[in-house]
Amino acid sequence: MAELATIARPYAEALFKAQASDLAGTAAWLDELAAVAENAQLQQFVDSPKVSDEQAFELISGVLRTALPEAGKNFLHLVIENRRLSALPVVAQQYRALMNAQGGTADAVVYSAFPIDASALADLSSTLEKRFARKLNVSVELDAALIGGIRVVVGDEVLDTSVIARLEQMKSALSA
Repeated sequence: MAELATIARPYAEALFKAQASDLAGTAAWLDELAAVAENAQLQQFVDSPKVSDEQAFELISGVLRTALPEAGKNFLHLVIENRRLSALPVVAQQYRALMNAQGGTADAVVYSAFPIDASALADLSSTLEKRFARKLNVSVELDAALIGGIRVVVGDEVLDTSVIARLEQMKSALSA
C-alpha cells in the first residue's frame, strides 16, 4: 500500500494545484473515477496488452454517470497512458486530504446499524465537531454487525459506542 501512496502523491498534488479554482467539482469527478477504477474486472481489461489506451479511456468514460470536464478527460488520459489506473483510489484519498487540510476540515464516517434521519445526523455532526475540535464532512454507512449504536472514524481516530464494542469489552473483562 505504501507503494501506491508514493505513486499517487504526485498526481494528487498536481491535480490539487491545477484545479485550485474548482476543488469541490474536481473532488466529485475524481471520486467517481476512483470508484470505477476499483473494479477488478476493469483493471484486468485495461491491463491487457491487447487493449489500447483509447479503448480503455472510452470504456471508463462510458461507465461514468456524469460527463468528465476537459481537465478530467486530460487527467484520465494521463493516468491510463502511465498505467496508473490502480492508483486512482489512493489519488482520490490524497486529493481529499489536501482539500481538507486547506479548509481545516476532516472526513468523518459514521457507521450505524440503522439509518440516521437528517435531524439526528445534524445533532450528531455538531456533537462530533465539538468532540474532534474541527469541522467535519460527515457521511453515514450502514453496518448491521454493530447491532446498535455507532462507530465514528475520523482519520486515524475511532470513537466506538456500538453494542458489539461494548460486548467485546465485557468479554475481555470477564475473561481477564
